[in-house]
Amino acid sequence: MTTCASPSCTNTTVAKLACPKCIQLGLPPTFFCSQDCFKANYNVHKQIHALAKTIKNSSGDDGITAPLDAPLEQKLAPPEWAHNYSFTGDLRPTRLSPRRAVPASIRKPDYASDSTGRSESEERDKRSGAFIPVYTPDELDAELGLRQVNRMGRQVLDLAGRALKPGVTTDEIDRIVHEACLERDCYPSPLNYYNFPKSLCISVNEVICHGIPDYREIKDGDIVNLDISVYNRGGFHSDLNETYMVGSVDEDGKRLVKTAFDCLAAAMHLVKPGTLYRDLGTVIERTAKSNQCSVVRTYCGHGIGSLFHTTPNIPHYAKNKAKGTMKAGHIFTIEPMINLGSHVDRTWDDNWTSVTKDGQRSAQFEHTILVTDSGYDILTQRENEPIMMWNEELNTRF
Repeated sequence: MTTCASPSCTNTTVAKLACPKCIQLGLPPTFFCSQDCFKANYNVHKQIHALAKTIKNSSGDDGITAPLDAPLEQKLAPPEWAHNYSFTGDLRPTRLSPRRAVPASIRKPDYASDSTGRSESEERDKRSGAFIPVYTPDELDAELGLRQVNRMGRQVLDLAGRALKPGVTTDEIDRIVHEACLERDCYPSPLNYYNFPKSLCISVNEVICHGIPDYREIKDGDIVNLDISVYNRGGFHSDLNETYMVGSVDEDGKRLVKTAFDCLAAAMHLVKPGTLYRDLGTVIERTAKSNQCSVVRTYCGHGIGSLFHTTPNIPHYAKNKAKGTMKAGHIFTIEPMINLGSHVDRTWDDNWTSVTKDGQRSAQFEHTILVTDSGYDILTQRENEPIMMWNEELNTRF
């Protein structure tokens, strides 16, 4: 039996009523007898948090990052939020490398220099209830137009995919992507987007999306999603991703990855003027269920172009209430997240990494798509692949 941590309180504690901030800071859990007691004494208790932060800052350790030249032990240490955290699967985070710089010469989106990473243009767009943008031939075909930025995105993803193998760290992939963007006079769209700290999302095994690159090495048997978004000097974004099988992946993992590919391909067959956006989720869920998989419901496809995220919203599950009808000139992503087990997700305490609630694996493929008069054009297509074609070798890395 343990006594409540509040001064002068002699009640016994409740086993699960621990101060979350203490846990986040990596301090030993501090337990209280009730929520009321915790709240009444929090102003006194939080002095412990201030002292812990002062000690950490004086040692040069922010609890999240480690320098590139730090000892391996320091790099592989868990971030402070991960102490005593209850993970759903086997994956564990490490420290992050320091944020990579972007030269002043690169054109940046509005959130790049915002201290909170907020995109005022996106928030203004949401408030206005704007219609789905219809892009013109000039915007598509200009030297720095939408086709160009999507070609750049594809090139960056292909470079990152070629670097993927057992033993490489996800931070090394981030370095490659960051430098490849700058070489193409592009800004890596994820960087500082609502304070996301890296230049791409890397989602391994049970991570559904928004995984943060760190010092963890990729292992034989991992499935790894690389999600690339770039912003060009013309003021346009692109967005695409693929899941790769690294080394010897088991049959369930292979089935999952191919199912995710097939879900995207099946949805794209419906893209043409007159199709309701809500209808895409029906064919995606049918394809997933036929392969004993589930569809994540929390995240959706989205409009993209001059904004990173805009209308339309495209849920990937059946019986959704998405609004809108496809018209020539619409540009959007379809990016179904497919799980081996339950569709339910949970977010780590880094406030970004989304994982499966049951710890089973997840896979995803994404393209940016243009609606044409007669159907669709995959703006982020692989070279000489205007229609998605499954080839296991292209998504296997040794």
